[in-house]
Amino acid sequence: MKNSFSSLSDLASAFGKSVSDKEINDIDASTKTKDDSLVYSTDGGRITQKQNKTVTTSDGFAKVRRETKGRKGKGVIVISGLGLETKALKELAKKLKKTCGTGGSVVDETIEIQGDKREEIKVVLEKSGFKVKFIGG
Repeated sequence: MKNSFSSLSDLASAFGKSVSDKEINDIDASTKTKDDSLVYSTDGGRITQKQNKTVTTSDGFAKVRRETKGRKGKGVIVISGLGLETKALKELAKKLKKTCGTGGSVVDETIEIQGDKREEIKVVLEKSGFKVKFIGG
C-alpha cells in the first residue's frame, strides 16, 4: 500500500473503490472555499473584491451634535442620520464647509465640520430638506 497519495483516485483505489473524473471534479469544486482576503492568484491575476456598501436609512431627522472627544479639545460638529449615498454626502459636506468657512470631512456615513457653527449648519440642512435635531448640550 502507498504511504502518500497524489490524487483522490489513488486514495479511492487504496480502499478498493473506483472514482470517475466527474465525481473527482465535483469533490474538488465543493472543497474549494471562497477566501475574501485573497488579492492575487497565479491563475487569474489581481482579484478585486465586490463592494457591498449599503446606506443606513434615515428616520427623517439629521442629528447634529458637537464633539471634542479624541480631538485634543478641538470641537467639531458631527452630522449623522442623513441616509445619503457617499457622493451626495460629499456634495452636502462641500456646501456646508463653504457656508461655514471652515474645514471638514466625510467619515463613514457622517459629516464632520470644524468649529461650532450649529446654527449655520441648521439653516443649510433645512434648505436642503432635512429636519434638524440637536443632540447633546
